[in-house]
Amino acid sequence: MSWSIRQSARPIAVALAYALLYLLLWAGLVLLIAGLGIRHYWGDISVSQMMLNLVSVETEGGGGSIVWIGIFGIGVAPILISAAIGFLHYRWRHPRDLPGRHMRRAASAARTRALAVALVGVVVVSGTTAFANTVGVADYIAAANSDADLGDYYVEPVVTSDENARNLVVVYLESGEATLEDERLFEKDAFAPIKEVTQPSEGWVNTGSLRQYRGGGWTMSGIVASECGVPLKATGAAASEPLTNDLGTDTPTYLGGLTCSGDVLKDHGYTSVFLTGANAAFAGKGTYLRTHGYTDVKDLNDWRASDEPPEAFREDWGLSDGSLMNQAKLEVDRLHAESERTGQRFNLSMLTLDTHEPSHIYDYCQVDTEIDVLSVNSCSVAQVAGLVNHMRDQGYLEDTAVVIVGDHLRRSPPTDPLHEQLDGNPTRSIFNRIWIPGGSGPVPLRQNADQFSLYPTLLEAAGLTLQDGAAGLGVSVFTPEIPANSSQALAPKAYDILLDSLSLPFYARAWAAEGTS
Repeated sequence: MSWSIRQSARPIAVALAYALLYLLLWAGLVLLIAGLGIRHYWGDISVSQMMLNLVSVETEGGGGSIVWIGIFGIGVAPILISAAIGFLHYRWRHPRDLPGRHMRRAASAARTRALAVALVGVVVVSGTTAFANTVGVADYIAAANSDADLGDYYVEPVVTSDENARNLVVVYLESGEATLEDERLFEKDAFAPIKEVTQPSEGWVNTGSLRQYRGGGWTMSGIVASECGVPLKATGAAASEPLTNDLGTDTPTYLGGLTCSGDVLKDHGYTSVFLTGANAAFAGKGTYLRTHGYTDVKDLNDWRASDEPPEAFREDWGLSDGSLMNQAKLEVDRLHAESERTGQRFNLSMLTLDTHEPSHIYDYCQVDTEIDVLSVNSCSVAQVAGLVNHMRDQGYLEDTAVVIVGDHLRRSPPTDPLHEQLDGNPTRSIFNRIWIPGGSGPVPLRQNADQFSLYPTLLEAAGLTLQDGAAGLGVSVFTPEIPANSSQALAPKAYDILLDSLSLPFYARAWAAEGTS
C-alpha cells in the first residue's frame, strides 16, 4: 500500500517541483529585466522613487513608449521566455520514438536536472542582484534600521508678517542642471538665453551651488523638496496606503499632513495656478497640487482641448515649452489683471518639458551642437526667457517676484550622451535665478544650500516674513546665518543619516489627510 501511495504521489511531487522551478525562473527574469531596464533609462534610483513614480506612469503625457516597453519587458517577455523554455523542456522529455532514446534519456536525466536548477539559480541570483543594486534595496534596509526621525527637525512655517506680500511666478526647469553652463565641459553654455535676461546688473540674484538633496533626483521629489521642505518618501505603513500606491488615479490627498508653500500662500489670500505640458496625473502631481492650495491645474488634457496644433505636442510627454510659455504669458496677463482689480495676489507656477529625456527637437529649435541635448536645453530656456521679457515689457516685474529653478539634476545613466562629463562630477548643482521687485540692488544670498531651503525662500520671495527664515528642513537663502537648532546646521555625516532615515512616525503623519501634530 505504501509503495502504491509513493508511486501515485511521485508525479505530483515532480509537477510541483517543476512549477516551483518555472516560477523562480519567471521571477528571476522579471527582476533581471526590470533592473537592467531601469538602469538603462534612469540609472540608479531609490525605492521611494520606484514606489511613487514608476508605478504611476501614463501612456500619454507620462512616459509614452517607455510605458509600453516596460509592459512588454517586465510583464510579457518573462512569460514568453519561461513558456519557450518550458516547451523545449517538454519536447526533450517527450521525443519522438527513436532507437535507444530511453537509454539515452535515463543516462542524461540527472545531469540535465542539475543543469536546469543551476541555470535557474543563476537567473534568480543575477536578477535579484541587478534589481536590488539599481533601486538601492541595501540602502533602504539600512535606513529602516536608523533611529533618526525628520520630525525632530521639521519646522512648521510661522509667518510673522505679510505686509509686503507680492505676486510670485515660479518656473521649474526640467532637469535644469547648472553644470551645463560650463563651456569647458560642453560645446556651449546651454543656459545663455536665460542668463541674458536675468543679469545681476539688473537686480537678478542666484544662490551658487544649489544642491539636489541626498536621495532626490526626479520631478516630484524636487517639487516636494522645494515646496514642502522634506524628502519625498513612501515608507513603512504609509507605503501600503492607497494614496501612495495608486497615485495615478483620483486619490484624495498627497502628503496631506504637511503644510507646503501653496497652503501658506492660500492662507494669505493667494490664488495659485500650475501649468504643465504633461499629464498632471503622472506621479500624482495633480493630486499633490490640489491638496496644497492650487485652485487651477492646467495640463495635457487642457491643451489637447485647446487650439494648440498637433505639431506642438510630443507623443511621449506633452505640450512643447514654446507653446507652454505662450500659455503662461496669457495666464500671467489674466492673473495680473485680476490682481489689480481685486487686490488678490497670485502664485503662478509651471514646469518645462522639452528637456525631459529623450529630449525632443521642435521646429523653433535650431540645433547647433554635436550633442542635441545641449541645443534643446538652450532652446527650452530661450522660451522661458521670452516669458521673462514679456513680464518686463508689461511692467509685471515691478510687483511680481520670479524664481527660476531646476527641479533636479539631469539623470545621467551610461546611455546618456552627457554621462562622461556629469558622472562623478563633484561640482554638479541646480540652476537658479531669483528676482525680487522694489529692491535697491542685488540681495546677497546664502550659498551652498540644498533644495529644502527653497521652501522658505519661495515664501520670502513672495514677501512673507518667516520666523527664523525657517520652514520644513530648510532655511531661506535670504537668511545669512543658519539657526543652531536647524537640520541645516548638522554635520554632513549626521545630516546624511537624517535624510536617509525612513522616519516612519513623521511620514505616517505626513501621508495622513489631517495636519501633522
